[in-house]
Amino acid sequence: MIPLAIIRILWSSAMRLPHVPPPANLSILPELNGLTDIPRFTVAAWTPTEWVGQGVFHVLVVLPAAPEDGGTGPCQETLNALCQRRVQSEVCTRHEKGKKGFDPHVAMMPDGVLVSWVWLAGASRNFERHTRLRRALHPLLEEKPNHLAVWFSGQESSSEQEEILYTLTLNSRSLPSAQRTAWSGVKAWFLLGSMPSLGTSMRPISLALANTLTRALTVLPPNRLTPANYREFVRQRAVEEHWDWEEYGVERLQTLGAGAFLAVAQGSAEADAAIVHLTWSHPQATRRVALVGKGICFDTGGLNLKPARYMQGMHGDMNGSAVVLGLMQAVARLQLPLIVDAWLAIAQNSVGPRAYRQNEVVTTLEGTTLEVVHTDAEGRMVLADTLTLAARQNPDLIVDFATLTGSMHTALGSRYSGLFTTSEALSRLAEEAGKCSGERVWVFPQDEDYDEALESAVADVKQCTLEGEADHILATRFLSRFTAQVPWVHVDLSASIHPEGLGAVATEVTGFGVRWGVEFLDKWIKNPL
Repeated sequence: MIPLAIIRILWSSAMRLPHVPPPANLSILPELNGLTDIPRFTVAAWTPTEWVGQGVFHVLVVLPAAPEDGGTGPCQETLNALCQRRVQSEVCTRHEKGKKGFDPHVAMMPDGVLVSWVWLAGASRNFERHTRLRRALHPLLEEKPNHLAVWFSGQESSSEQEEILYTLTLNSRSLPSAQRTAWSGVKAWFLLGSMPSLGTSMRPISLALANTLTRALTVLPPNRLTPANYREFVRQRAVEEHWDWEEYGVERLQTLGAGAFLAVAQGSAEADAAIVHLTWSHPQATRRVALVGKGICFDTGGLNLKPARYMQGMHGDMNGSAVVLGLMQAVARLQLPLIVDAWLAIAQNSVGPRAYRQNEVVTTLEGTTLEVVHTDAEGRMVLADTLTLAARQNPDLIVDFATLTGSMHTALGSRYSGLFTTSEALSRLAEEAGKCSGERVWVFPQDEDYDEALESAVADVKQCTLEGEADHILATRFLSRFTAQVPWVHVDLSASIHPEGLGAVATEVTGFGVRWGVEFLDKWIKNPL
C-alpha cells in the first residue's frame, strides 16, 4: 500500500519518495505491470553547467511570474532573447498579446539541453494551470526522455506544488503499446533549484497513478482486454489492494433474471460477461457510496452495426468501468472515510446468431419490461441491471460513469463531460468538484416530461428512440428507473478522449472522471445532503 499521510523525506545524497514494493506480476495483462508504482523523484543541487554531466538533457523551468513581468530562472539570457523575439513576431504579425492563450518558451541550449519555461501566475483555475504545465512538458516529452529535470523558483504556493507534482506523475508513464520501439516513460525526475517545502501530501501522486490505471486499461486492444481477461485482472487487483470481490457471471444473472444485461451479452461467442462487485471499507466510514461503470470491451453496435468510422475506437467503450477502478484505487489509497461498492458491467456488444434484435421485449432484474429499439443503445441495457444491484445495497449515493451517448459529445464536444443529478445540492458539489479538479463538467436537465418519448405500446418502457434528439437526457430518464430513488449522479464521459490531450493529461485518452470523482466524494463527505 502507498503511504497515506505525507512523503517521507530521506536526506542523504538524494531525497526521494518512500519506496513502495511493486505489485505481484499480473500474468493475465503483463503490460500493466508497474504502471501504478510511485515514480522516482530525486532532489539535486545541480547548476545548469552540471546538467549534461548528470545525463539530463530535458529541463522544465517553473518561473514565479511571466518573463515580461519579472520572472527569472536559469539560462536567463536565452529566455530574454526568446521574449524579445516573441515581441517582434507579435508586432510583425499584428498578433494581439495573449489572444492564443498560453504558449511556453522553448529553446535548445548550446550544450544540447532542451529547456521549456512555464509560469502559473495568472492562471485562476486548475484547468488552466494543468494546461500550461502540459503544454510546457509537451516538447520535452516528444523526445521520449529517460530522465527529466524540473527547476523550481521556491516561490510556488503549496497548491501549485501539488499541481506540478500531479502533472509530472501523470505524464511520467507511457501507456501500453505493441510497438517494438515503444517509449518506456520517464525513469527518473530530478527536482532542482529552490525546492519549496517537501512535506507534500501523497494526494497528487495517488490521483495521478489512479488516472494512469484508467488510461492504461482504456488503450488496451480488444483482443487483449476481453471480458474474461478484464475480469481476471480485476480479481488480481482486488487481491493486491485488499478489496472484497465477487462476480455475477452469466449463469448467476440468468438465475436472478437480469434480462437487460444478458440480452447484450448473449451476442458474444464466449459466455464471459459478468457484473463484478468490489468493496472497500474505511474503519471510520459513516457513509456508503456505490460507483457503477459501463465496461463494454468492444461495441460493434450489435445487429444495428456501426459503420467503420464510428466503430473505430470502440475498444474504449469500457472507459466508465476503468474510471471506477481508478477511482476505487484513489479512494482506498487516500483513505477517504467511506464504504465503497464498485460495480463493473463487463461485456461485449457483438454480432452473431444469438445477438439481440430490434423489437424484442426483455425483462430487467428490477422487473421492468423493455422494448428494444436500437441494439447500439447497449450501455443503458447493461447499466439498468447493474444499477439495480447497486441500489439493493442501500447506498447513500450512486455515481455512475459511462461513455454512453453520442448526443452528449454533440452537445459539449470533448472538453467537458456532462452529468445529471437528483438534486440541486448534488449539482453544486459536482460543479465545484469540476473547478477544483480541472476536469470540467456541465449539469443537464432531466425533467419528467421527457419520459413521453420513451412510452411503449408493447412494454413498460422503450430502451431509446430512433430520432436521437436529446438522447443523453432520454438515456438518463431511462436509467433513473433503476436507481430505487437513491440520490444519484450520472456522468456521461464525452471528455474521455480529446485528440491533443486535455488539462494535465498529454495523451488522447484522458482518464477524465478519476480526479473529479475524488474531489466530488471529498466534498460530499464534508457536506451531508
